[in-house]
Amino acid sequence: MLVDPETVQGLQERVGRALPAEHVEYVGDWWLRRSVSSSWWVGTVLPHGSAGREELMGGIAVAERFYADFGVATRFQISPGACPGDLDPVLAERGYRRHSPMSLRTASPEEVRARARPGGLRIQLNEVPTTAWFDVWYAVGGRGSDPRAEWDMLRRVDRPSVYASALRGDEVVAVGRSVVDDGWAGVFSMATLPRARGEGAARDVLVSLADWASSRGADGMYLQVDGGNDPALRLYGSTGFTEVCGYHYRG
Repeated sequence: MLVDPETVQGLQERVGRALPAEHVEYVGDWWLRRSVSSSWWVGTVLPHGSAGREELMGGIAVAERFYADFGVATRFQISPGACPGDLDPVLAERGYRRHSPMSLRTASPEEVRARARPGGLRIQLNEVPTTAWFDVWYAVGGRGSDPRAEWDMLRRVDRPSVYASALRGDEVVAVGRSVVDDGWAGVFSMATLPRARGEGAARDVLVSLADWASSRGADGMYLQVDGGNDPALRLYGSTGFTEVCGYHYRG
């Protein structure tokens, strides 16, 4: 697979703005992100650009001091093409363990609308998250994180956003959100309650996000999905999302 470094870097930095950490320190092209209470991946190093081995060692040392000051572990996000080429093996030599393989995928709004087979649920769109929206997302994807910190993270998003809820009657059974940033609409927080799976609720949410993305002038959509989540990979593959690259973490 041919990886376009500019595309990967641009998308991953959009993710950084759609999942904003509590504190970000910029060191050259590297983003040192602190997020102690919310999901751990929000508080990882986003190391972009090119660097020789000596410069890499200096950058790693700066990152380790940054996280040590907050009393948390140092973790790096490793995206092919966007990261310095030697960073991954250097981190491995230093004992950083590779984990959490992910897939970065893109589609056009038109593809999503054409390929999704919606289930016909009623969709509600809000500019800010409702309690019902949050409760469904947290029940499926909260993974024991501090709900107050997750609310705070959502409040920090400063790009145009939408929160989609699929309703069965008056009950929210599936959710998702999207953030538009310079021509791209990111898809985040997709979650369906177990009792509503297999009914097309996630597809309904995706179509609504695609419609919204087009209305906000976005030509492309992107998302990140766990490389081991086969149901999600099938859903996104069937709705037109193709892989730009795989990436992983070191920590």
